[in-house]
Amino acid sequence: MRASFVFSEVSTGLRRNVTMTVAMILTTAISLVMFGLGLMVVKAVDLTKDNYLDELEVAVFLTDEISKKDTDCTTDPCVSLKQDLELNPAVDTVVYRNQAEAYEVFKEAFKNEPTMLELASPQAIPASLQVRLKSPEQSGAIVKGFTERQGVSLIHDGGETVDRLVDSLRVLRNITFVGSLVLLLAALLLIANMIQISAYTRRTEVGIMRLVGATRWYTQLPFLLEAMVAGAIGAVLAIAGLLSMQVLLPSGFANQLENVVRFPGTFYTAFVISPILLLTAMLISSLVGYVTLRLYVRH
Repeated sequence: MRASFVFSEVSTGLRRNVTMTVAMILTTAISLVMFGLGLMVVKAVDLTKDNYLDELEVAVFLTDEISKKDTDCTTDPCVSLKQDLELNPAVDTVVYRNQAEAYEVFKEAFKNEPTMLELASPQAIPASLQVRLKSPEQSGAIVKGFTERQGVSLIHDGGETVDRLVDSLRVLRNITFVGSLVLLLAALLLIANMIQISAYTRRTEVGIMRLVGATRWYTQLPFLLEAMVAGAIGAVLAIAGLLSMQVLLPSGFANQLENVVRFPGTFYTAFVISPILLLTAMLISSLVGYVTLRLYVRH
């Protein structure tokens, strides 16, 4: 089989159906961008969860009376609470944070939101026992065992916050995957149409080649390669789009996003997601092309 003939036929076919080819490439690119975003969100779920679980603490907020009178946690019931928490086998460390220290943490957390800082005062932030666990999954046991203890006003389980954030990311992942599937279906229909039209416009020359002894595989390979080339171009555009979004994202917005969600970097996109997108595009294009040729092209 002469490679020059095959490639010339592929080039001719792509140029002959240029509008449909462009439409297919763009549709494929957009669907793969959404698929790539879905893969990035899947990785972000793992990175975000690991990041928060590594820093996860259970905050045992104390009553106003303890917050105002016991600034060093040296009297009951604060000291007994601290000792019992330290003796709990699930607990790694316990740190007491008085009102002044809690207010400093609050100011740092909301330094970019002056309205919140104006509304809050040092007296409004209660003292707390910051509990670092050996295993984040055991936070529920701490909440259950200490909620009714004397001196405890409220217990904030950081694990619940992490779970809500992870659930939100999973919803975003599902939305991107569904959107990519819808667009991918449109791209597959365009591939099938492109192959049918290309085969129809070249039916005479294909018939002549079959008469002189060319195999069916030889005559249909150019159509198959057309679909694969168009799919590969769409994948390259999608990869370029994903990398551009990460590189060109405003640094201020990126930093704010990193404070909440840990998205994978450009290295992960370039060397993990990109090959997946390229292989997916070429595999799907070749399969759709092969099925279309078997069903609709008789020569």
